[in-house]
Amino acid sequence: MLYKRPKIGVTGPNEGGTGAWLFTALSVRLAGGKPVRVTVESPQNMRNLDGLIIGGGADVEPLKYGQERIGKTTLVKSGRSIFEWVLSVIFFPIYWLARYFQHTKSAPIDTERDKLELNLLNDALELNKPVLGICRGMQLMNVHFKGSLHQDISGFYTEKPQVASIFPKKRVTIKDGSRLEKLLETHICNVNALHNQAIDTPGEGIELVAQELHTNITQAIEHPGYSFVIGVQWHPEYLIQVARQRRIFKGLVKCAKVGISK
Repeated sequence: MLYKRPKIGVTGPNEGGTGAWLFTALSVRLAGGKPVRVTVESPQNMRNLDGLIIGGGADVEPLKYGQERIGKTTLVKSGRSIFEWVLSVIFFPIYWLARYFQHTKSAPIDTERDKLELNLLNDALELNKPVLGICRGMQLMNVHFKGSLHQDISGFYTEKPQVASIFPKKRVTIKDGSRLEKLLETHICNVNALHNQAIDTPGEGIELVAQELHTNITQAIEHPGYSFVIGVQWHPEYLIQVARQRRIFKGLVKCAKVGISK
């Protein structure tokens, strides 16, 4: 019998987002899965997929969690040390170029994408198929479970400016015994940051499983009521050279394989 790679839907915007798609698709392939790009113009039925990744991009519509939209501060791009430049010789220039020329935020708000992803998430949960939320995707997952968001997290950074970086600039602590801790095999790690929103009130059944040091901004969530429902605030697809970050995708694909075998 031929080996069947689980089909993993990867959501994104209609315009832009090519860099994020390429690196997420590569991460899925390295994990043993078959990535399928999903957009408003190219939708998919969750019954034809074995797992779902809700990608980053435009902010979630605030009305969906009972708030009015507020103005945002501008993220400040951080500097890079000589050591980081050495580490980035192979991977980071490619990441930076992909991110620079193919933004995922083609618009501040994308209500059609919100609708598509919420429907896919609802179907995936009903079918008990694994779901990974990345950045915006994690926030959308929390909103689905009736949680809320901080629309602007600049106020959390009083001593240092808020930064946006594909480099692993932020240190997060991970909850003991969580699925994420078991996947990453560590209680603490460095991650990147490309967000200006964050979890405020956790949704029903949502567990907060990772926090940023010093600010306590939520960096990862899980829902223990499902086989695999994990959201991370950072972008593991841009940390493909870090073995422990690849394990997140491996965990998703492994769970999808179990679903296929049933």
